[in-house]
Amino acid sequence: MKKFLLGTVGLIALGISAPASAADLAARPYTKAPPMVAAIYDWSGFYVGANGGYGSSRKCFDSVGFVGFPTAAVRDNCGDATGGLAGGQIGYRWQSASWVFGLEAQGDWADLKGSSPSTLLAGVTEHVKINGIGLFTGQVGYAWNNVLFYVKGGAAVVGDHYRTSFTAGDVLISSASETRWGGTVGAGLEFGFAPNWSVGFEYDHLFMGSRDLAFSGPLAPPPVLPVERIHQDVDMATIRVNYRFGGPIVAKY
Repeated sequence: MKKFLLGTVGLIALGISAPASAADLAARPYTKAPPMVAAIYDWSGFYVGANGGYGSSRKCFDSVGFVGFPTAAVRDNCGDATGGLAGGQIGYRWQSASWVFGLEAQGDWADLKGSSPSTLLAGVTEHVKINGIGLFTGQVGYAWNNVLFYVKGGAAVVGDHYRTSFTAGDVLISSASETRWGGTVGAGLEFGFAPNWSVGFEYDHLFMGSRDLAFSGPLAPPPVLPVERIHQDVDMATIRVNYRFGGPIVAKY
């Protein structure tokens, strides 16, 4: 009987002490969840890209006499040269907070062509063509993460070719070519769709001013060189794709 009582007391003591031993085990340390990371698109860095689109040039011709024999300007005609263009661009941007600044050079092959009848010479048609466009601009933009709106301005250069012909049979009378410098302003919207890639739309207006140009040809040999004062503006709208070198995002907590 004594042994039975001692055994019972031991079992009760063992049952009481077991929970206490479990409670004495070290608690698992609490680990705080890592903070959320916000990925901010960074527009800084060098980039290269390609563009393509549509252009339109408004040209007006004033007759101002002949070489060595100037006369008062008389309006001849006005016409449009339209067509496609394609080329590339290279530039550098740097970002400060949400503001983005940049420099860019762009060169495009162009096929802007048009013709219009002369109002001074019956049966004569004047043809115009732009075969190349270059832009050298600075940019100022504002970024909403991976969306960038910017304005730009700077210098522009175009390659022009002109010719006059008899309307019947397109027989050449005279021609002239020039490389003309002017100014440009524009605006664009660009979207970063991948770490180093962006796509955008841009519109540019080129102020090419007016310039006197002497024409020569089979039916206008020296010294009989007619001079035309040619006024010119150009509008161009392009889709652009750029690849930017360097780190695409900055992670901030």
